[in-house]
Amino acid sequence: MASNASHVLGDEESQLSGGSNRVQPFSSTPKKNIDDEGKKHTSLTVAQRLGISDFFSLDVWRASVGELLGSAVLVFMLDTIVISTFESDVKMPNLIMSILIAIVITILLLAVVPVSGGHINPVISFSAALVGIISMSRAIIYMVAQCVGAILGALALKAVVSSTIAQTFSLGGCTITVIAPGPNGPITVGLEMAQALWLEIFCTFVFLFASIWMAYDHRQAKALGLVTVLSIVGIVLGLLVFISTTVTMKKGYAGAGMNPARCFGAAVVRGGHLWDGHWIFWVGPTIACVAFYVYTKIIPPKHFHADGYKYDFIGVVKASFGLHE
Repeated sequence: MASNASHVLGDEESQLSGGSNRVQPFSSTPKKNIDDEGKKHTSLTVAQRLGISDFFSLDVWRASVGELLGSAVLVFMLDTIVISTFESDVKMPNLIMSILIAIVITILLLAVVPVSGGHINPVISFSAALVGIISMSRAIIYMVAQCVGAILGALALKAVVSSTIAQTFSLGGCTITVIAPGPNGPITVGLEMAQALWLEIFCTFVFLFASIWMAYDHRQAKALGLVTVLSIVGIVLGLLVFISTTVTMKKGYAGAGMNPARCFGAAVVRGGHLWDGHWIFWVGPTIACVAFYVYTKIIPPKHFHADGYKYDFIGVVKASFGLHE
């Protein structure tokens, strides 16, 4: 599967855990050519920088099928988890939901990584394009595939649940507010737009900062290993879902989306109030991706530990006494 993945990605091999044919999560850039390509960056045309050729690459479009199917399964599974946990009437449904979400995301990432790099989220695709791991053209193709897949996943869910459940739980989609019965008729309950936007920005940035960077940095990815990295991604997402649904305690707010495609799929299929404030689930992650990109430009290119720990205390003591290793 790994050797086929390198062909799907246009013979752009990425290394993880020392395997020459292993695909690094979220990446389609060959690690072994980074230094050579860095010397040629100044001579690249705008079309080359944007990766316009990816629009005409059959391999890229074939890889996007993995993103489409992965997103479809993701939406179906996550929205099913949301509905089933709240329908089961457990004491802490958001905790159970967060744990299940972490497990499902980890499994799906492991399944899609060999095919396309394992994005299944516009946040990852857009962030990877900003950082330069993939081209912006490839990111656009992936994001379109993810949105189409999300719609298919929402349609599949709608086909298997009753209309009552679909309406009661908003098809498991991303909501800011809902219409609830009140003493004097229906009322709108939920979270204020500003609060929801800030939560979306903060949670998405933490997601990128606390987990995705481990996959972006080939040294960390190699040291930790594929399963560990993707497990951390799933755990961090699960924790953020739990935090965002707990800290507000607002009925009608479904928590931070952190995946615009998932929110989009349910909104297209279910419609209605799911479109209220839907822009937040796109604008918030976009701002977070840009902020994360700024962070990556501020930190040293090789990071503080790239050349070893020369300020290590024992090393200082040895140097003081003229001792050398």
